[in-house]
Amino acid sequence: MFAASVEIVSLSSGWGNYSGLSLGVCAAAFATWGIMSLISRNFAMLHEREEQEQRAIMEERTRMARDLHDILGHSLTVITIKAELANRLLDVDIERARNELDDLERLSRDALADVRSAVEGFRGISLPVEIARAREALRAAGIEDEVPSSTDMVPTRLRELFAWTIREGVTNVVRHSGATHCRITVDEKSASVVDDGQGAGSTSSGNGLIGLRERAGASGARVIITHPQPQGFALQVVEQETE
Repeated sequence: MFAASVEIVSLSSGWGNYSGLSLGVCAAAFATWGIMSLISRNFAMLHEREEQEQRAIMEERTRMARDLHDILGHSLTVITIKAELANRLLDVDIERARNELDDLERLSRDALADVRSAVEGFRGISLPVEIARAREALRAAGIEDEVPSSTDMVPTRLRELFAWTIREGVTNVVRHSGATHCRITVDEKSASVVDDGQGAGSTSSGNGLIGLRERAGASGARVIITHPQPQGFALQVVEQETE
């Protein structure tokens, strides 16, 4: 009887050892699976972070290229027109030619400052300043201007967008339109540049208009292009109504 009891205890003890070993193997496998899952998640997070960083770099490059295009496109257009005017005036009105050359120097310095600001990431531009520059560019090109005397009604959230609108619109008028008159308007919801030129010089596929559409979309606005009759080109940016 005693011997049987010892044998039973021995068998029970052996069964307990096997059970413990099985539990240990299961625990080790579960721990290994957990570690591998953690490593896999960390790799996935690292990959996602790298992709986000690459996207951020590409977006910043696109933003800088767009800003430099808009800034230099406008500034160099005005500088070219001023230089042509100064050259014509040299044999007619030397004093006015000197004034135009002084303006050229100032415009060149302004363009350089704008480029530096864009490279440093400061993209803000002033709506009143852009209207003043527009008036100067139009007059230098011999285009009659009609511009607003005040921008106080334009809300803060739209002032930078409207400034870009005027810059892009006037650049296209001076470069392509062959217009004799250009009207700029701004109000609480919209900004527009309308000329009486050929009406086909500006296209919806230009880099400047593509950049303007991106800015408008980011600000909850849209770009509208029309061709007034009998001729002309109208660029308008309108804030969309929110539901």
